[in-house]
Amino acid sequence: MPEKAKDYYEVLGVSRTASENEIKKAYRKLARTSHPDLNPGDKAAEERFKELQEANEVLSNPENRKKYDKYGDRWRYADQIEAAEAANASRGQTPPAGWENFSYGGAGVEAQTGGFDFHDYDFGNFQGSEGANIFEELFNRGGRGARSPRQPTRGRDVEATLELSLEDAHRGGRQTLQMQAADVCPTCRGKGVVEAGKICPTCSDAGQILKPKTIEVNIPAGVRDGATLRLAGQGGAGLNGMPAGDLYLHIRLRSHPFFTVKGEDIETELQIAPWEAILGAAAQVPTLEGSVEMKIPSGAQSGNRLRLRNRGVNKRGGGRGDQYVSLKIVVPKNVSDEEKGLYEELRRVSIFNPRGENQTKGGDGK
Repeated sequence: MPEKAKDYYEVLGVSRTASENEIKKAYRKLARTSHPDLNPGDKAAEERFKELQEANEVLSNPENRKKYDKYGDRWRYADQIEAAEAANASRGQTPPAGWENFSYGGAGVEAQTGGFDFHDYDFGNFQGSEGANIFEELFNRGGRGARSPRQPTRGRDVEATLELSLEDAHRGGRQTLQMQAADVCPTCRGKGVVEAGKICPTCSDAGQILKPKTIEVNIPAGVRDGATLRLAGQGGAGLNGMPAGDLYLHIRLRSHPFFTVKGEDIETELQIAPWEAILGAAAQVPTLEGSVEMKIPSGAQSGNRLRLRNRGVNKRGGGRGDQYVSLKIVVPKNVSDEEKGLYEELRRVSIFNPRGENQTKGGDGK
């Protein structure tokens, strides 16, 4: 029985009419409690964190959210679906046999990996050349219904977007992609016909079929957002002995609940209590490898930036960037009577004026 599609609104615990700000707040709150750094060894929390990232990616983007509301889990392929359906409907054309459930643009090619999703199979121009539809172009068929000879043809290059978490991009390493891909038809061996020129019953003259494919991808440590990886020979299958095309993976990093990437450095915010700012403290700070203890100097101010050397992302040529921690002093919303009494005593004995002498006298100092 097929797995039920995820409801991203349900994942974040918000209504379908939730504002962008409500979605952002819900994601940050839930992501912090489920982050792997705060739940070491908890596989359930790790999966929950990935699920939250996926939901936030869709619903926090107004355009993606609009597509999701209309197409559900096929939202990524909304433009391709609409373009292909409109083009084929205008010519009264239908997909070849076996492709009826294939979603245009790659919905049938989505794969789950250890840390990211593989999607957005790009077949290029849906109209194609001389009025040929998407299936004629994809399978190298003749335009306008003509049955052209099968010439030896190199497989098509394919483009896709590969989403990585910041941690996966930092560490790199091999990942396994499970996907559906076009391959040479085993019945007609790419010719499209069988005995006596009859149309192949397996591929319906396409010469190719969809079949599961496993690809090993080596992600270089420190890969950056916007980079493109080329996998030679992993694109569309060639015809009549010609080599397959290449697969181009465009890297995109998911948003992170703690970190912001600035080149080779990363930045994060650390909330501290007023007494920690005054007296100094040792606080646990999240990093790409887990939490570490950082010393907060006495007299710290909101906005102060502390540096953790070599805690940024890996550099392609070796070494690492730094991690910068911005301090933010937060005041408790609820205090006990005892705490309130201590604050009253502090107000009585303290000579500190946070607004300064000039501010109390006015802008001209009078």
